[in-house]
Amino acid sequence: MANWLPGASLENLRKRAQMLATIRSFFSEKNVLEVETPLLGHSTVTDVYIQSLQLNTNIRSKSKTLYLQTSPEYSMKRLLGAGIGPIYQICKAFREGETSMRHNPEFTILEWYQPGYSMTDLMNEVEQLLFELLGYETISRYSYHEVFLEKLDIDPHTITVEDLEVVTRERIDIYGGDLGKTDYLQLLMAHVIEPMLAENFFVYDFPVGQEALAKFELDEAEMTVAKRFELFCEGMEIANGYYELIDADEQRGRFESDVEKRKKLNLPVYIPDEKLLAALDAGIPQSAGVAIGVDRLLMLLLGSSNISDVISFTTDLS
Repeated sequence: MANWLPGASLENLRKRAQMLATIRSFFSEKNVLEVETPLLGHSTVTDVYIQSLQLNTNIRSKSKTLYLQTSPEYSMKRLLGAGIGPIYQICKAFREGETSMRHNPEFTILEWYQPGYSMTDLMNEVEQLLFELLGYETISRYSYHEVFLEKLDIDPHTITVEDLEVVTRERIDIYGGDLGKTDYLQLLMAHVIEPMLAENFFVYDFPVGQEALAKFELDEAEMTVAKRFELFCEGMEIANGYYELIDADEQRGRFESDVEKRKKLNLPVYIPDEKLLAALDAGIPQSAGVAIGVDRLLMLLLGSSNISDVISFTTDLS
């Protein structure tokens, strides 16, 4: 007989509903508008570290490839360009191949954008939300530079690729070569540093190479950094935020660079989102934006180590 029961307990699903209600109340009090955007789009992210799920279909008798969104970011930025003001969205997002105790290919994301906010302003607001949801008080903040110095005694901005490879292979079993500096740093963050982060804290000001859609600025040491942050709670990545890049030409260059990297890695090649670039070219207000994994928030609230405890039907049960 087929297993038709939900993976999460009914009590956990009720707590999930309560959490979603609290999130909506939080933004309502701040006059941040809830929006909806499509889950399917003609374009998807070019980031080499994110793989998209696609759907082949017919639209008006023409064969089309559509992509399930990895986040609502592009559509929400188009709304910002139209002048909608502060917005948030709770929706489904999809990523190929992400299945583990902390990952499900289909997951729930909370994303919001605040025009006029700095990166620090947005970190403050994330902190406020986690106080409402989880009772967390002040969350510590460390630059990417500081956390690598503290945990591994290396400077992630200046270390050579050769030295970084040595450090990485001493701590992680790596098969194969042809890895770059960003690959090694991300491996060390995911497999060495994250498990050491029992404390809840923000990591901000990432190295060049991990900028994604964030602006570049000089830090206090006059080092060029990507103005973005990640939040880690009990060893899990919870949030990913940006002081948003709004320069269309620079964004196009980053997309094109991603496409070339994808070709070299024999990954599917995605065409850059021309509608996002057009919105950037028309003018999007300087904003800060963040995405938070709702399922992981509930895992923290319940003290769970398995994402199947907080989703009614994970992909293997759907």
